[in-house]
Amino acid sequence: MTDILTIILGAGEGTRMKSDQPKVLHKVGGRPMLGHVLAACADAGAASRHVVVGPNHRRLSEYAKSVDSEITSSIQSERLGTGHAVREARTAWADFQGHVLVLFADNPLISPEVIKDTVQCLNEGADLAVVGFQTDNPFGYGRVMIEHGQVKAIREEKDATPSERKIKFCNSGIMGFKADCLRAVIDEITNDNAKGEYYLTDAVEIANAQQLQVRGVECPFVNVLGVNDREQLATAERIFQEDRRSYFMQEGVTLTAPDTVFFSYDTQIENDVVIEPNVVFGPGVTVEKGTHIHAFSHIEGAHIGPNSQIGPYARLRPGSNLAEGVKVGNFVETKKANIGKGSKVNHLSYIGDAKIGEGVNIGAGTITCNYDGKNKFVTEIGDNVFIGSNSALVAPVNIADGAYVASGSAVTENIEEDALAIGRARQVNKPNYATRIRARWEEKK
Repeated sequence: MTDILTIILGAGEGTRMKSDQPKVLHKVGGRPMLGHVLAACADAGAASRHVVVGPNHRRLSEYAKSVDSEITSSIQSERLGTGHAVREARTAWADFQGHVLVLFADNPLISPEVIKDTVQCLNEGADLAVVGFQTDNPFGYGRVMIEHGQVKAIREEKDATPSERKIKFCNSGIMGFKADCLRAVIDEITNDNAKGEYYLTDAVEIANAQQLQVRGVECPFVNVLGVNDREQLATAERIFQEDRRSYFMQEGVTLTAPDTVFFSYDTQIENDVVIEPNVVFGPGVTVEKGTHIHAFSHIEGAHIGPNSQIGPYARLRPGSNLAEGVKVGNFVETKKANIGKGSKVNHLSYIGDAKIGEGVNIGAGTITCNYDGKNKFVTEIGDNVFIGSNSALVAPVNIADGAYVASGSAVTENIEEDALAIGRARQVNKPNYATRIRARWEEKK
């Protein structure tokens, strides 16, 4: 197989985003736009990935390295166009033997299929492949000029003749080169234009002049949708979510109100899961089959075992690991909690930094007091334990199998197996005292 190098251009300032954060680190489906492009390249079989960043975009290089330490980067110190950006990546392609694809970091919906189709075009004899899309409204896009199967030029809107403006095959900006072709044309690109920039699209006419084969590759417009401002970011998010909803429903997941459910790029859900309205999945969620997620729940970084019940109004934070048949009910929050098979945390509770066994019942209003202001501590609860309502379990503490904690207890010491723990002040009743209190209230009036 021919090696593939993808050069991803991400040096633009993205001023229209009006953000202190680099544009391509803004997220779609819980993942930075750059991350989507890097993932598509990897899924398409790119052996090497290289990112071109701006001089003040160190975070982009750091993010790319966090995705894969083998990803390399270069800095485009002056933003002098796409051709200049590819030149600045010369260390990546100077000695490369294979196919070089140039993509954009602000195309978060790019698919591996587009990359594979471009590679296939090069494999079939093209020296340069131009990726374009068909649209009934081509205004503003560069037109791809094709004669007898050969791409002759890319004509910008302002330079096109009336007949050329009727062309509906438009340039996406993505291009693929055989490495030798890239080396042959890149330094021939000049900045003899109104903006004084080096446009990679000029490579088409230069390649034609060198009698090289230039072919077009068609892709869906949605895959090359660019994001330049917050509205376009929202559009990309909407399209991403619509795709995910459709995918999960086709895979046997019930969404009772699909438009109100939001997924992340890595959400995994098995069949026969039911998801009610207004549920949000952050990154890192796996849901096993037969689980029912009730309305208004928020889940992130959690694994939910089969046949469980979640919500309504539940919040599962990162590190929540639920076994089979667990119930986490309304207004319950969990974090770094392993909850065993068949255990129940029905309502109004916080369970954090905890290990809970099987068949445990945790009453309403129970909290694990896991933080002393500086350090976190773990609460361990064995199998078949009953925790009464409004209990405070002050970690570190261990409650052994079969223990029973009386309602309203503050548990600060370990509880042995099958013991009853009562950690509350003794109740004292004072006859007629309520009458005296009311009398004092009247006097104060």
